[in-house]
Amino acid sequence: MNIEKLQRDLKVSYNRDLHTISQRVEAITKHIEDEWNVQRDRLTLNEMKVLSNTILDIETQSLHDEVESLLAQKEQIERNLEKKSQALQEAKYKVFNALEDQLNSQDEEVLARLHQVKLQTIDLFELLSEIVESAIITALEKEQDSHIHGTIEEFIKDITYEAIKEGSLNTIRIRKILSTILHASIEIAEATPVKANEILSPVLKGMRSGLILAISRFKQRLAFIPLEAKHILIEDYDTIIEDLNQTDILFSQVVQTQAQESSSSIKEVLLTLNKEMKFDLDELLRISKETADVMKDRFSKIVKRADEALKSPKALEAKRIGKEALGIAKTAIGTALKSAKDAIETKK
Repeated sequence: MNIEKLQRDLKVSYNRDLHTISQRVEAITKHIEDEWNVQRDRLTLNEMKVLSNTILDIETQSLHDEVESLLAQKEQIERNLEKKSQALQEAKYKVFNALEDQLNSQDEEVLARLHQVKLQTIDLFELLSEIVESAIITALEKEQDSHIHGTIEEFIKDITYEAIKEGSLNTIRIRKILSTILHASIEIAEATPVKANEILSPVLKGMRSGLILAISRFKQRLAFIPLEAKHILIEDYDTIIEDLNQTDILFSQVVQTQAQESSSSIKEVLLTLNKEMKFDLDELLRISKETADVMKDRFSKIVKRADEALKSPKALEAKRIGKEALGIAKTAIGTALKSAKDAIETKK
């Protein structure tokens, strides 16, 4: 059988006027038997493929066109969203730039408060890179060599803390924040390789200190989190506990990953610093484990109260009523099935 001729014939002979797909498929398979003298159960693989694909193309053509149209609209909406999002970010930048100009203050505390609000308002990861680059460049330009280390470490500590403190402590989010900060720092170090160690050493220490502060704050807030927030946290309980027990590993992995993606000279600096920081991460792991223990203690009590509530007289009575209702439902279903079966048998 000529496959191309079969395909053309099927397209022409397919009866779209019949009411159901079953009727249309039955008609076209009968047509094959009559016109091509081939039994429907004797079709080869290629013939079966042509038959199936032709029917699919015809039956789904309108839906396919609708999907294509919707996809085109979706892409247009996404492009518009991207443009509007960019415009929104630019508008926010203009507002904060105007505020900074109006404040016109040399008071570092005033500017720090404004920058804190800015950090919490504008798209986090895009802004993080800009703030880190600006902070390091400012330190390199203004500070004497003897003060650069302390200035950069303090900047990065504050930035890391502000970026992490209000959100979840899950691994993905923390890794993204630390990676963004370190990547931006590496770009400055790549541009000034002679000062790579002076830049990256305080950056790593500042990241570690900021992470410690954020976890410490979370630990303190555990005692005051409202009941609703506790339920939300319990849903992610195991993940957060696991993440808190390996923050030192997470920190080292971020450094190693960024090192592998950097030039050979920066890679060497980062791996050396990471090795030297091994014992400096003890405090990070200690506070993380303490926080995990506080969580276990707090939520084990909640779980215990939940277990006790399930064993209360009211809960047991509800359970008994539930079993009775289930029994009644099963009886009703059984009776209905039996009635239907009897009716069928009677008709026979």
